[in-house]
Amino acid sequence: MRWLADGSAGAVVEALREVGLGDLPVVVRESVGGDPTWWSASAVVGGRYVVKFAWSEPAALRLAHEIDVLDALGREPAVSYLPEVVASSTDPLLLVTALAPGESLFEIVDSVDRDEAGRQLAQFMAELHEAGERLPEAPDASLQPATTAVLREQFPKWARADQCAEVIRWCDWAADVLRSPGPQVLVHGDLHGGNQLWDGGKLRAVVDFETAGLADAEYDLRTFPGPGMGPGVELLTATMRHYAQITGRELSVERVMAWHLRTALGDALWRSEAGVPLPDHRTAAEWVDDLADRFTALGISC
Repeated sequence: MRWLADGSAGAVVEALREVGLGDLPVVVRESVGGDPTWWSASAVVGGRYVVKFAWSEPAALRLAHEIDVLDALGREPAVSYLPEVVASSTDPLLLVTALAPGESLFEIVDSVDRDEAGRQLAQFMAELHEAGERLPEAPDASLQPATTAVLREQFPKWARADQCAEVIRWCDWAADVLRSPGPQVLVHGDLHGGNQLWDGGKLRAVVDFETAGLADAEYDLRTFPGPGMGPGVELLTATMRHYAQITGRELSVERVMAWHLRTALGDALWRSEAGVPLPDHRTAAEWVDDLADRFTALGISC
């Protein structure tokens, strides 16, 4: 495997030339983070394609994993809603997909029909979860949220005084719910709204499979209650309902919310500690209020 020497447009053009796409203009997007460990980025090529590339070994290994995952999932019968792979290579390491039309779910969630959106997302999840046999050596899903032990110890200082006991109780509840793992399936691993492309109420593509791996089926729903996915839990409940209709398997709303608790509070924790604004520019305490509302809406007492 040969990753790029750097993240410059010149390096990308040279690598693209080796896969037959070197004569198209390249516009490099912002790289992922400032940590040299995870140096990677994407670029728009000729206004028609998106190329993902890396110039550090850990980031390269993630991208190579994504190439393997998309190759396996694209075999007939292909999993629905995959990005169209135009070219992929490990020497040089590149993944080129067609530039799909549409916007992220975050941008259109307030206007989308939640039942229809849930049906399409359930279809994607059902097909993906059944495809694990195509990747017999798949690792565990790598993007694990903060543990309940960390949240129990560190999050209360970011909550209001009247919320602290509730947050600790939630953490104990989530630890108990997730104490025993559920059946392991192939999950996307990071199925938030920014990794979904929608156009005209239709799901066009799910992208970024770098952290795909084995986990509970409920793990893929950990971001669906919000934040950024609408004011309520309608999208979550619609997706779970359609998933059960498609697969004949009921998902556990308790496991979904236990994963969601770890994800939402973990995100709020690291951002608050680092002085980074939360995605919706509210406070960690307001996110705790949202969680309480979601638990109530779903009939969960913990």
